Amino acid sequence: MAKYDKSDIERRMQGAVESLKGDLAGLRTGRANTSLLDPVQVEVYGSMMPLNQVATVSAPEPRMLSVQVWDKGNVSAVEKGIAHANLGLNPMQDGQTLRIPMPDLTEERRRELAKLAGKYAENAKIAIRNVRRDGMEALKEDEKKKEISEDERKRAEDDVQKLTDKYTSEADTAAEAKEKEIMTQ
Repeated sequence: MAKYDKSDIERRMQGAVESLKGDLAGLRTGRANTSLLDPVQVEVYGSMMPLNQVATVSAPEPRMLSVQVWDKGNVSAVEKGIAHANLGLNPMQDGQTLRIPMPDLTEERRRELAKLAGKYAENAKIAIRNVRRDGMEALKEDEKKKEISEDERKRAEDDVQKLTDKYTSEADTAAEAKEKEIMTQ
C-alpha cells in the first residue's frame, strides 16, 4: 500500500492556509470585525463557553461592535469575558446589549500587529513545508518498496513542490493584504 497521497497533502496545506486566514481575521485593524471576538470565552452556567454560544455579535457601524446577550443574567459575565480577553476593548452596557467602540490604533501598535501578521504567515509556511517533507519521505519510501518507479517519484515530487509553492504564495498574499489593511487604517 503506497504511503503517498496527493489529496491528503493538498488538504493539509490548504488547512494551514485556512488556519492562517482565521488567525489574521482575529487581528484588530481599527475597523469593527465580528471575528475579533471569536477567541472570547465567557463563564456562564458554571462553565466556560465561546461568546458566540451566549450572544450574537454584529458590526452595525464601521467602528462599533454590538454584542446582543441572549440571557439578561449573563450580560455582566459577557462583559467580564471581553475585558479578560486582552483585546484592548472597552464594552459599554446598554440593557442586554454591549456596545464596543473600536479605539484608534497607534502607529506603534499598527507595526506590532503587522509584525504579528508576518509571524502568523511564517508559522503557516513552516506547517506547509512540514507537509512537503512528509510527502517527499512517503514518496521515497514508496520507491524503496518498489511500489513506484524513480520517474514516478520525481514526477510526484514536482507535484508536491508545485503545491508547496502555491500554498506558500497564498499564505504570503493573505499576510501582505492584512499588513496593508493594518497600516492604512
